[in-house]
Amino acid sequence: MISNILIRAFRIATGAAFAVIMYAVVVQVFGRGVLNYSPVWTEELTRYALLFLAACGVGLSIRSGDLVNVDIVINYLPDKARKVCLIIAMSITAFVCFAMVPQAWLFTSIGAWQTSPATNIRMDIIHFSMVIFLGGIGLFAVLRVIELVKHFNIPGLPEHNEGDEY
Repeated sequence: MISNILIRAFRIATGAAFAVIMYAVVVQVFGRGVLNYSPVWTEELTRYALLFLAACGVGLSIRSGDLVNVDIVINYLPDKARKVCLIIAMSITAFVCFAMVPQAWLFTSIGAWQTSPATNIRMDIIHFSMVIFLGGIGLFAVLRVIELVKHFNIPGLPEHNEGDEY
């Protein structure tokens, strides 16, 4: 299913960004501690990989419900009211994120004329993390709405089977 492919792609991208961070930090620490010289590119690469780590990981956090949120009030609501609130919140989140994607794309395109000082990477590649960030949040918010609606048990609709995936 498309959602499984999306989830797998974002997990792989998150893991790859984390691996880049680990590599750059190890090179930096080794250079500082052993060689008494730290390559300049390691700090810059770590920052850029952290952008992609956050961009890819936040959507997965929305999917799993692990994203930090204020749920003091919502936890005291009855189950159906809680689901309605979550459906509304996720719908608004998706709408806002998708509305911001064109501006993120404009920001990304501006970076095509620039390169990073130490790694010489085109900045539009780095700025694309914002498109991934907003698109990922929006897509996973939509998937969360679909999951919540499927589990809502609205009268007149067929019951949800536990083996069904969204």
